[in-house]
Amino acid sequence: MARHRPSLPAIATGLRAAWRDGYGLDDLRRDSLAGLTVGTVAVPLSMALAIATGVPPQHGLYTAIVAGVLIALTGGSRFNVSGPTAAFVVILFPIVQQYGLGGLLVASMMAGMILVVLGVTGMGRLIQYVPYPVVLGFTAGIAVVIAVLQLPDFLGLQVDQLGEHFVENLARIAMSLPTVDPIELGIGVFTLGVMLLWPRLALPLPAPLVGLVAGALAAYGANLWLAGSGAEVETIASRFTWESQGEMGSGIPPIAPSFIAPWQLPGADGEPLVLDFALIRDLLGPAFAIALLGAIESLLCAVVSDGLTRTRHDPNAELIGQGLGNIVAPLFGGITATAAIARTATNIRSGARSPISAVVHALVVLLAVVALADLLGRVPMAALAALLFIVAWNMSEARHVLHTLRSAPPGDVAILATCFTLTVLFDMVLAVGVGMGLAAALFIRRMSLLTETRRVDSEPHASIEELPGEIALYDINGPLFFGAAEKALTSLHRVDPQVRVVILDMHDVPSMDGTAIVALKALIDEMHREGVSLALVGLPTRILVKLRRAGIRRTAGRLTWCKDLAHARRVALRWLDRAA
Repeated sequence: MARHRPSLPAIATGLRAAWRDGYGLDDLRRDSLAGLTVGTVAVPLSMALAIATGVPPQHGLYTAIVAGVLIALTGGSRFNVSGPTAAFVVILFPIVQQYGLGGLLVASMMAGMILVVLGVTGMGRLIQYVPYPVVLGFTAGIAVVIAVLQLPDFLGLQVDQLGEHFVENLARIAMSLPTVDPIELGIGVFTLGVMLLWPRLALPLPAPLVGLVAGALAAYGANLWLAGSGAEVETIASRFTWESQGEMGSGIPPIAPSFIAPWQLPGADGEPLVLDFALIRDLLGPAFAIALLGAIESLLCAVVSDGLTRTRHDPNAELIGQGLGNIVAPLFGGITATAAIARTATNIRSGARSPISAVVHALVVLLAVVALADLLGRVPMAALAALLFIVAWNMSEARHVLHTLRSAPPGDVAILATCFTLTVLFDMVLAVGVGMGLAAALFIRRMSLLTETRRVDSEPHASIEELPGEIALYDINGPLFFGAAEKALTSLHRVDPQVRVVILDMHDVPSMDGTAIVALKALIDEMHREGVSLALVGLPTRILVKLRRAGIRRTAGRLTWCKDLAHARRVALRWLDRAA
């Protein structure tokens, strides 16, 4: 007899699905054009999101290069494009403040390992059970936090370094409002206007690229005008410096990502990290938060791409791919990566046919780093802030939020508002935990309302003849679980004193949990003390097995179970005759 061998977890199912459907030169051409388009969008976004996270811009570019290739080739979606995303800013920014760049990269690797475990153990399907109000609430909250963090650069404020708490950051920004720089603000507003108006021209160049080029030209002109005054428009090159292999420079290093041990990078105090159990323990919570958000974001993105292309992704393979990307990318200076909905949608609209387009997108980013680093350094910080304002607005899904607030049931509205508030004032992990708890409680309440017990009138039941007054027939409808069992069985504790036999019609009880079994056992014991017999009707075999394991067994003249009501009626009449 052949032994069954457990199947290995699927990997690279997105790439394999594309090859199975046939892949030719025309598909490669479409993937190349789509990758070129997405790559030009990814370059400014990757820089802006890295800066918003609190790290130099090249680390966002390295993320798009390394993780973008690896996740595309090993994941479960044909069209997902991965890299740094706005959703992670609220999680990663506090990590950088506490543990520095090195701590962030170590936490990203730990999150990658968690994602691989989730994928290997088949947990990908569970992400779909995260309620929509929870997702909508914390994404809208993240959007607000991102937008607020961009105010200092957009307004040109002279503000102390922002911390990890929203309220404190808001207070610091408010106190520094008198230091608004009109030129920085003007460049930010100009860039924002270009990016908002450009799509109306229906030209093929992406709005973020055009907006940042326009902002960079405006900053260049402003700096020429300000020459000799001691003031200048702040750019990437004026804020960031780099050092690599004995070379130093400002802005972005014009070199490809190379191997580096994350634990040798500096922590928040500027000293190299000490990789020990204490650090791993401290980063475990943030790593789980990164993994949870990465799983939700990536699988939601895959669902969106499925809807746009009528394909199907493999959620477990996608989690494995995301995990591998987040394990490897930090070894080359990349920060946390996940699938990006905006870039994925752009990829699909640009004609992508397979994960090869995401690989091309990463190569475009690599080319930009190597060949255009000097030009990228001229992008003003106010222009990047304007870009992130648009990202935050799109991420907030304000229309969906307002529609939900107007039309959803009060319970869902409360969950959305709670998740939004907790995300803004505290953090996303707390928001998701509380939101899931509230959603579970709301679900339990709704399910308990569906479960009811009613006494069938003394008139003849559709399945049996008329019953004597000593026999009462009750009908239980709905699942019996810890939220509904007590409510459903309470009425049975108050049966008519003349009743000697109770028949419970349980054909419509699909499941019973441990709490319901305990409650049923207590009911049986109470009826036994009062001299009332009980017949359970219509329970499936699997529930009867649970009852036997709990010690609930047939007792002559006291307790039995029957297949149908006619059988239960005959048993009840026989018990009454014997009692007489």
